[in-house]
Amino acid sequence: MIKAIVIDDEKNAREAIQQIIDKYFKEISVIGLADDVKSGIRLITELNPDLVLLDIKLPDGTGFDILNHFQDIQFFTIFITAYDKHAIQAFKFSALDYLLKPIDIDEFKLAIDKLLKAREERNTKQKLEIFLENIQNISKEVKRIVLKTSDSIHLVQVNEILRCQSEGNYTKFFFTNKSPILVSKNIKEYFEMLKDYQFFRPHQSHIVNINYIKRFHKLDGGSLIMQDDSIVPVSTRKREELMKIFDNM
Repeated sequence: MIKAIVIDDEKNAREAIQQIIDKYFKEISVIGLADDVKSGIRLITELNPDLVLLDIKLPDGTGFDILNHFQDIQFFTIFITAYDKHAIQAFKFSALDYLLKPIDIDEFKLAIDKLLKAREERNTKQKLEIFLENIQNISKEVKRIVLKTSDSIHLVQVNEILRCQSEGNYTKFFFTNKSPILVSKNIKEYFEMLKDYQFFRPHQSHIVNINYIKRFHKLDGGSLIMQDDSIVPVSTRKREELMKIFDNM
């Protein structure tokens, strides 16, 4: 049985989360409810939960204050937040699990299912560090991203990513200064994260960092020669968009 604590300052939100868990997840038991930082820290310390569903904004601080209280986080965390573009982007870059208010039942079930499939993986402190770094530095040049492989978690500077290549449901990352890594997410998800940071998708199977394009080869439909001399195809429908990028450089 997975022991869960819900920390949210809104009574209706706490009750809604508990009802969803009681109805859909028999393997999870809600053992405590808290409404602020102080009571949240006390409950976690006393009850030693496996899972904490944590609101970001609390009356006496934030959910991050609760996590920073603990040197070694031994529980899973799912954040609960109102929509904020920068916060959502930072969550995605740091690979932290989150739910938007008002809570959608299907999204909640997906988050819990994902957690149950990765019972051994926590690394909350590492991910939190990247999240706080990204949310405090909105500048596009200073972002770091968490990339999870089958056996490691990599903390990568976005400007070190040279290109990405689809490998079925996986994505292979190529860098300016290290060996490639294979990550278990599809390329579409990563393009949604990277598209505002000087990345272009010239082909459905490829993403490139436009800062590392060496030249555009016009023959045979068109292809990009990258800084590492790799060749990336350009689809016909992406060629005009690519020309506009070159015009603006």
